[in-house]
Amino acid sequence: MGERSRLIIGAMSGTSADGVDVVLTRITGSGMEMTAESVLSGYRPYPGGLRQAIVELRAGTAAPLSILAQVAREIALCYAAAVNELLVSSGKHADDIAAVAAHGQTLYHNPPETIQWMDPAVLAAEVGCPVVSDFRRADCAAGGQGAPLVPLADYLLFRSPDKNRVLLNLGGIANVTYLRAGGKPSEVIAFDTGPGNCISDHLMRLLEPKGVGWDEGGRLAGMGMAVYPIAQRVLAAEYFFKSPPKSTDGPAMIKLFALAQSEIGRKYPVENLLRTACLISADTILQAMRQFLEPFPDEVIVSGGGTRNRTLMQLLRQPLGEDVVKTSEELGMESSGKEALAFAILAAHTLDGLPGNLPSATGARRAVVLGSITPKP
Repeated sequence: MGERSRLIIGAMSGTSADGVDVVLTRITGSGMEMTAESVLSGYRPYPGGLRQAIVELRAGTAAPLSILAQVAREIALCYAAAVNELLVSSGKHADDIAAVAAHGQTLYHNPPETIQWMDPAVLAAEVGCPVVSDFRRADCAAGGQGAPLVPLADYLLFRSPDKNRVLLNLGGIANVTYLRAGGKPSEVIAFDTGPGNCISDHLMRLLEPKGVGWDEGGRLAGMGMAVYPIAQRVLAAEYFFKSPPKSTDGPAMIKLFALAQSEIGRKYPVENLLRTACLISADTILQAMRQFLEPFPDEVIVSGGGTRNRTLMQLLRQPLGEDVVKTSEELGMESSGKEALAFAILAAHTLDGLPGNLPSATGARRAVVLGSITPKP
């Protein structure tokens, strides 16, 4: 008789707050012997008004409780629509799904305080199956950063007996998971390096308030010249020299950039600012790997929305080399859905009553079971 297999839908909306990635995931086995494969993936953008409300809340804009409640419901409805579309596309029914693993939308992250916003009861009611959500707070309660939580999945999916690998996620924030060749889970190093796309996205929202919210393909950044006085001020920030474990959030990185701009006191073309944002992202990633990872990785496997920014990818590849930098697609995993699949793996651990955090990555005092389970209605 083979190992137990089940279907879990991972659903993730990252700090870029552009929409919801969903992945129908086949989970086989349990614990450290667990394997996972993507069956089908999908994506649903946030409606413009919802995205704008999220951006304003993340920027620290005061809002009445009615807005907070409304945003939680609308996020859940968008998650539900994405999941239900995936079910229809896959020919599956809610009864076929063990659970939906729903990350929720990060509104605030400053450990030990963290808010991943969504109404899981609405999601469970709209889809018709259990929901596992709010993964980060149990790790924070155990003294951890509540991030990054993807390293367990990175270890299960990408560990190698003979290669030192870095899994680099380029979301709003960039984070790395370092897997030593033949290493144990307790040896995994993972942390947020700093900005991924958040500064670029912020600049694009200022430029085109009703636009898509990002620099498509890094086209504008590719036309610009970096403003080194701004970059140098940002790169001197204390966060980038702090030893891991550590985590940060988009508003903090945007604030660093805005402060550097104001200190320079000059106006620059937006393409120069976008090029500078890409340079800062690439430099903080490279600096973190040189400073905190030993031995230096043999491979850097990149995923997330930032892989579509050709300027940012070029700034990473130039110093590291084409042979070192790969995308997760080259290893058979769709880049945009990797984090959603990772949360499906975390939900499987939650359902099995097993810890989902790696204390070496988050800084928690102990391994803990993550998330809250909302039963099938």
